[in-house]
Amino acid sequence: MKQLLAKRVKTLTPSSTLAITAKAKELKEQGIDVIGLGAGEPDFNTPENILNAAKASMDAGLTKYTPAGGLPVLKKAIIDKLQRDNGLTYQANEILVGVGAKHVLYTLFQVILDEGDEVIIPIPYWVSYPEQVKLAGGVPVYVEGTAEQGYKITASQLRDAITNKTKAVIINSPSNPSGMIYSKEELTELAKVAEEKDILIVSDEIYEKLVYNGVEHFSIAQLSDAIKARTIVVNGVAKSHSMTGWRIGYAAGDKDIINAMTDLASHSTSNATTTAQYATVEAYNGSQETVEMMRQAFESRLEAIFPKLAAIPGFKVLKPQGAFYLLPDVSEAAAKTGYASVDDFANALLTEANVAVIPGSGFGAPATMRLSYATSLELLEEAVNRIETFVKAKWQDK
Repeated sequence: MKQLLAKRVKTLTPSSTLAITAKAKELKEQGIDVIGLGAGEPDFNTPENILNAAKASMDAGLTKYTPAGGLPVLKKAIIDKLQRDNGLTYQANEILVGVGAKHVLYTLFQVILDEGDEVIIPIPYWVSYPEQVKLAGGVPVYVEGTAEQGYKITASQLRDAITNKTKAVIINSPSNPSGMIYSKEELTELAKVAEEKDILIVSDEIYEKLVYNGVEHFSIAQLSDAIKARTIVVNGVAKSHSMTGWRIGYAAGDKDIINAMTDLASHSTSNATTTAQYATVEAYNGSQETVEMMRQAFESRLEAIFPKLAAIPGFKVLKPQGAFYLLPDVSEAAAKTGYASVDDFANALLTEANVAVIPGSGFGAPATMRLSYATSLELLEEAVNRIETFVKAKWQDK
């Protein structure tokens, strides 16, 4: 029989997030009390006003196909949101509504990358960036943002990584997995390089609303009209409005790129789910009180849990400024407890301490592991206690 699978899928790396989640679920089904800190979604239900808007749209018979690029009323709500929150002005032909921000990114790389085109991806990175670039025939080029740099790359690093094959750089702020945020000044320096070298900027802002301790999110597209013209802003309602399962994201940017994305969507998804689009209209046009309530809850958890995590022997952790993740360097803890790698250490935490975390190897940062605080404070405190007990019991002074 001929080879059944295409070469492109053979290069894919399975999602470490999904693998750990599946193993944790398996243990739970066996009756084991596992605390999962791998979740990449808020632990709140979608706000009631959004649920009501979705039901009202269905009751009104608004359940048919929509334009491939999104409902006009939703595009207007997104345009209004970008103007209100970010001071950015877009037209309807510069907006694409897609099946979640993840699929929007996938579609974007499909339309901007030719075989061999390079995309600069800062380390640590969200697990799907490299895979999506490779699926589009592109080549991921990794640049490490060290802990000393706050897990962010510098303009000098960006300049050094650019070649004549570079098509774009990805900026994810606030970051998954580090929770760190690029300041306006840092973005300004990165933007200067992008303009000088004539490359696109992919600005993933999905955690925009989850920022803490007075730190503000700033979109690189706000810097100037020239930078806005070379930036594709990607965002959505998954994290901000606790709508992960609704699968609505969007891209805002150059009309030719958006048009190409819309054409591709017309042949792949037809359109994002109609009911979810109407729900998102309410998410952006309705009350934002629950958005702020969720933000405050995450900030309270961070303030409570951070010092306890930082006090665990062998843990080195920067305090995140946004999102809902902590990314401690646990290489010392892994070594001192007898494990050859953080992956082995994380696996032992799951099977012996019954706490599920995500090894940082999936984010290009193998010395770290990611913990989500998108769960109750009670469970967070119990999880950290279990981790601390595990580490202290196995700690070996050599």
